[in-house]
Amino acid sequence: MPLYELVDIGANLGHPSYQKDLNDVLDRAKQAGLSKIMVTGTSEKISQECAGLVEKYPGFLYFTAGVHPHDAKDWTDGTLATIKALQENPNCVAVGECGLDFNRNFSPQDVQREVFAKQVDLAVQLHKPLFIHEREAHEDMVKILSNAGSELPPAVIHCFTGTVDEAKKYLEMGLYIGLTGFLWKDRSDNGVQAGLRSGEIPIEKLVLETDAPYMYPKINDKKIPKEIKSLITPDTEALHKFSSFNRNEPCSLAAVCELVAAFSGRDPKDVARITTENAKRIYGLE
Repeated sequence: MPLYELVDIGANLGHPSYQKDLNDVLDRAKQAGLSKIMVTGTSEKISQECAGLVEKYPGFLYFTAGVHPHDAKDWTDGTLATIKALQENPNCVAVGECGLDFNRNFSPQDVQREVFAKQVDLAVQLHKPLFIHEREAHEDMVKILSNAGSELPPAVIHCFTGTVDEAKKYLEMGLYIGLTGFLWKDRSDNGVQAGLRSGEIPIEKLVLETDAPYMYPKINDKKIPKEIKSLITPDTEALHKFSSFNRNEPCSLAAVCELVAAFSGRDPKDVARITTENAKRIYGLE
């Protein structure tokens, strides 16, 4: 029996690296305790593909539909209608991945703002949760989300990589924070590890995700303190060997859970229970 019940709120299972062995990947995820996985839609085309993929795994896979800031430049007159239609699919649980990325700027910033605002408006209109990407765009993100006021639906800042102060602002706005394997390497004085240690990023407002095949948590890294490594269970280590920097897998979510627990001084079973309850409540999952 798995040690925990976990929900992965963001995995890019439409990625080509999973084409040949997706069933094996999903079997390992179940062995790690995952009861639900949300497959991330990042463009009009990929969101449509996600809808088809999850139909083969009812009750286990769900999907989001949206346009990532990298793809905002490809937004057309018909994109909003496509994303809106996908939201009617019972397996579609959120608008996104959408947001702002001023770190890489693959789309012009003004286009990113416009496309993100349209998707926030759609989520408000449909009362659907938001799955949000933010990199080095905190102030603009707060401004656009604040425009929705009290009508803002449940929202997650996915794969959070910002500062404690930024996290506190999002929490003040009622948002949830999504944590990934990025946690293992964030050693800044005001980053995620620091926020977990201080309690300023509280477990009660977290959800967990792998962002697979990205954000691999290197749990055996020599820079991770021994007292943290010692809290990784043998079962988690055994499954973790299937993940790597070349291809992270949803089964690594158990490691993310145990790292969060270790840095925050909490029991991993509590972290699993609370984050799973949060995910099910936010996304309306049974």
